[in-house]
Amino acid sequence: MRHWYKDKARAERIERESRGGASSSRTPSRTRREDGPEVIGGRNPVVEALRAGVPANALYVAQRVDNDDRVREAIKIAANRGIALLEVTRDKLDRLTESTVHQGIGLQVPAYDYAHPEQLVERARDAAEVPLIVALDGVTDPRNLGAIARSATAFGAHGLLVPSRRSAGVTAGAWKTSAGTLATLPVARASNLTQTLQAYREEGLFVVGLDGTAKVDIADVELATEPLVVVIGSEGKGLSRLVRESCDQIARIPMNAAAESLNAGVAAGIALYEVARHRRR
Repeated sequence: MRHWYKDKARAERIERESRGGASSSRTPSRTRREDGPEVIGGRNPVVEALRAGVPANALYVAQRVDNDDRVREAIKIAANRGIALLEVTRDKLDRLTESTVHQGIGLQVPAYDYAHPEQLVERARDAAEVPLIVALDGVTDPRNLGAIARSATAFGAHGLLVPSRRSAGVTAGAWKTSAGTLATLPVARASNLTQTLQAYREEGLFVVGLDGTAKVDIADVELATEPLVVVIGSEGKGLSRLVRESCDQIARIPMNAAAESLNAGVAAGIALYEVARHRRR
């Protein structure tokens, strides 16, 4: 049982839902619950997700699809993993993928099972490692979450922390951008990010927030070797006031004045590289 696995739907139920319940209109359905299953569309994203072991309930293949190497590989992996294989019309696949470019194939991923914030610290302790957690404040694009998960995995973080409201969650877009790293990196949800950061501080973790107005460069943060939470703000607004006040230190990524800010995923990668560099010394 992996951290992301909630439950595997039966093939019969998936097939029944696929045949029933949907309107014949080509208008994308918006009735999916926020924490409901989603469908990844596109041959390369589907194959990459299956190769990475991303959880899946069903592989949808459009009728009379061009059967190239990617389609054959997707079907083979899905069959080997016991994932339901369902043939559907292109109209149906349009609705399942909300009219994104699917190229005749889609992969249904189940609702993500979020960890508790405390579990991220426990994960580090179980590995006898110094905790490193990445918290997101106001990051609303799932692709940024996926990119940050990729960097967090590369540089040894023990998990991501996201607010339960007004924040990106682990969606199909996040799975795709993460290149499979969300299969091994847990994501926790905080009902109140500020309170959760304070709870981490009470457990002995330090909190460092990224902000372009800071006077200290991220490369010079001495707290990098300590139990640490790195907070990434949104590209436009940066850190919220309460989160900023919850930080032990604010650091910046130095850049030319012509660039006002960095994409959240890029900023996280640079910051985590600097933390990892300090820890390797």
